[in-house]
Amino acid sequence: MIKQVKGIRKVKLKSIKSIKTGLLFFKCQFLACTLFSNLLNTLPATAATEPVISVIQSRENASQWKGITTRLEQAGVNYCVISLDNVVNTADWGNRTVLFLPNVEKLTPSQAISLEEWVGKGGRVIASGPVGSLSAPGVRRLIKNILGGYWGFSLNTPQKIQPSKEKLQRWANKKNLIGEVRGGVVVPNSASQAAALWESKENNSVAVLATSRSTFFGWRWGVDSAANSNLDSAWLEAALKRHTDSPNAAKTIRGAASECSTSVVARKPATNSISSPTGTSPNFTPFKITAATSSKPAPNINFRRSDNLSDEAIDNLQDKVRLDVKPGSRKPISRRETLALQQELLKLIGRVESANLAVAATNKETGTPTAQAQTAEFASSQPGVLTLSNQQVISQAKEIVWRLPQLVAKRKYAEARKQWLLAKNSLWNQFPTKKRFAQPEIRAIWLDRGTIVKARSEQGLAKVFDRLSQAGINTVFFETINAGYTVYPSKVAPQQNPLTRNWDPLKSAVKLAHDRGMELHAWVWVFAAGNQRHNKILGINPNYPGPVLAAHPDWAGYDRRGKMIPQGQNKPFFDPANPQLRQYLLNQYEEIVTRYDVDGLHLDYIRYPFQDHQRNRSYGYGKAARSLFKERYGVDPKKISPRQRSIWQKWTAFRTQQIDSFVAQVSQKMRQKKSDLIMSVAVFPLPEQERIRKLQQHWEVWAKRGDIDLIVPMTYALDTPTFSRLAQPWIVSKKLGSTLLVPGIRLLNLPTLGAFDQLQLIRDLPVGGYALFAAENLKNQQLQQVFSNTQGNKVKDEPIPYRQPYKTAALRYASLQKEWEFALQNQQLEMSANQISELKNQAEVLQSALDQLAKSSSTANLQTAKASLTRFQSQFRVLVRQHAVNNPYQTRVWENRLSMIERLIKFGERLKK
Repeated sequence: MIKQVKGIRKVKLKSIKSIKTGLLFFKCQFLACTLFSNLLNTLPATAATEPVISVIQSRENASQWKGITTRLEQAGVNYCVISLDNVVNTADWGNRTVLFLPNVEKLTPSQAISLEEWVGKGGRVIASGPVGSLSAPGVRRLIKNILGGYWGFSLNTPQKIQPSKEKLQRWANKKNLIGEVRGGVVVPNSASQAAALWESKENNSVAVLATSRSTFFGWRWGVDSAANSNLDSAWLEAALKRHTDSPNAAKTIRGAASECSTSVVARKPATNSISSPTGTSPNFTPFKITAATSSKPAPNINFRRSDNLSDEAIDNLQDKVRLDVKPGSRKPISRRETLALQQELLKLIGRVESANLAVAATNKETGTPTAQAQTAEFASSQPGVLTLSNQQVISQAKEIVWRLPQLVAKRKYAEARKQWLLAKNSLWNQFPTKKRFAQPEIRAIWLDRGTIVKARSEQGLAKVFDRLSQAGINTVFFETINAGYTVYPSKVAPQQNPLTRNWDPLKSAVKLAHDRGMELHAWVWVFAAGNQRHNKILGINPNYPGPVLAAHPDWAGYDRRGKMIPQGQNKPFFDPANPQLRQYLLNQYEEIVTRYDVDGLHLDYIRYPFQDHQRNRSYGYGKAARSLFKERYGVDPKKISPRQRSIWQKWTAFRTQQIDSFVAQVSQKMRQKKSDLIMSVAVFPLPEQERIRKLQQHWEVWAKRGDIDLIVPMTYALDTPTFSRLAQPWIVSKKLGSTLLVPGIRLLNLPTLGAFDQLQLIRDLPVGGYALFAAENLKNQQLQQVFSNTQGNKVKDEPIPYRQPYKTAALRYASLQKEWEFALQNQQLEMSANQISELKNQAEVLQSALDQLAKSSSTANLQTAKASLTRFQSQFRVLVRQHAVNNPYQTRVWENRLSMIERLIKFGERLKK
């Protein structure tokens, strides 16, 4: 009899239902069942039910694990344990309702992606401490989206938690949740709310953050030095109740593993617990989605600008998650990945159709018949217009979009990838690359020092400018100051670059650009003082700091170890707080602006070196900076650390202010010398707060103040989806005032049609142009030919947006009208007769207003144009409502172009002031 009972206890029982099944399976006698029933009654009620929470054990919380499990048991939480090392895909997070990440500081890209998918399936997350803070930047951004915010910084002293006043967070308004904790400030995003605050003099410091799918504790849960066990347990119980009692809470996560690597039932010692067997997740690995996790660039895939615009820190931008579809791979494709593939293909279809429509509308002006009956003849005779072949390719691509889920469902992963790549390549080949259709836009390029040196003379440089002119380039950022050397013979700088002596490249460049109707903007390194790579080219000591610092060593900046060149980087920097250095730079720029007829000044390295405070890599400890900061705040900045929150914030703000004030100073002084000078900056497209913390580069401030005309973010990527993710946040940003955004495209290792795809994306967004890096990479004959065909052969008097914004607006709107007209004539725009009539009438009114503004920028014409545009934009959305249902991409493109016209008017209004 006892033997039977022991046999029953060995059964893997997971619920009351499974217990009954086990009893029937063994056909136990009445006495055996009675004994088993009595045994069950001695166990806690939660032991008879499946765990509702999975707890992640990681390398970072291993030393805290005893405290974590003790609190879990105290809270009476029914849980199981998952080792983070075993998590590869979505299924590995388990199918429990809630996932708890106590102080998990590092996740891999695949873990972050799979966690996002797990949450998308109905999972809920509770997290604590600096979650993901040691992960790659791309991973941290994913975690921020999941949790609704991120760990900002640690508090120096324990502080009391107090409930927030948010009505939706009443679950956190309990007496047992109030207590003293040593934690950190959690920085929320727009999708989250504060559930609790730190009771401090500084308002709105968040202690607990909540979204509909997550709860984020701003302290290390399970650590005695952070909070007592009662408070920890109370907060976990409250958060768990919040997520499991929700009407929308999922009972389990479908498609995820039902077993944990280790299962523990809390409340009683392990001898009274029923453990699930060790389980393994299905062998499921998604197709390759990679993100760089090292500062070292992968071969041929990096973001370094040779010796020019950036250093190794820019490789961090590659940490964005990037689709990388491997041909022939048989690895499984998840549902999330399938959706991503479908979306990317649909967007590419939209770009191809948008480009072809623009070509068709432009060609119509050549006198080609436009009647519907003659459309087919027109299409077949005009390069780049939607022919039957184009239509077939697009139709087939759309079929593949809808076929992908079926192939994945049948586990035909290799075939799914094959068809996706086939559709992508076929669509790329349908881009209209043989006919000009570009509207007036900023078409800038960085003309790098290497190309200048190789030219050797004005005659050699003329060949470079001929190529740029043929490619339709209208703005050249000409590298004028590099690594402390001037490219021209200077009376201010200590030394001209030895590789450009015996001639004046800047003087030649201004002449060559203006002869070809192009603008020449002097591109200068601001606070980067030297370059070890350039030293190697010159054959001099690699540690040479550059001619300026060699002459004025007191102008140098240092890291907190006293090193002039930051660890892992190759350039010494100036101290932006040094007044003598600042005056020297102003004198240098004044020399350029007054001695040469340059059209603009392009500031690069207008920042501090890249910093990582978690690795004790801080910068800015120049002699002048330390003295000035100590005079202002009474402490040497070398003696403070990020843990000293208040004073460290002042130190970061102090350094940021040095950059901000110098940009304002340069802008003011140089415009006094030349009122129509265009000011532009090359900047990092990192999130605002991260950028301030790591680079002290707050270019939103420069834009708002009007110091800068063009913001040029270095949005470099080897594929269009990544480029889009890098550029989109700044394109839609409301923080730039009337400043124009010009995304950067790096040509190195970028296929010709891949470059064209990124250009088309820009043209479909509310952007006024782009900047190419760099001239040395425009030697590709195929790429040169594509640029020449589509945007070359400059139309007489074609305006540059930053120079003639009103005329640009009128011409861009005229092109937009041609697209509507072409679409209507070819029955590609679904509208009733009344709607068509209304659209035509309102469109003509706006065109007239824009034309009048282009002719005369009077206040009356400006107000009329602004009112007409606002009215038309609101009516347009109503008139094309039906078309938006069937062709949402093209509708958004048209709305984006109207938004760009609005931005051009705002920019013109600023210039007028």
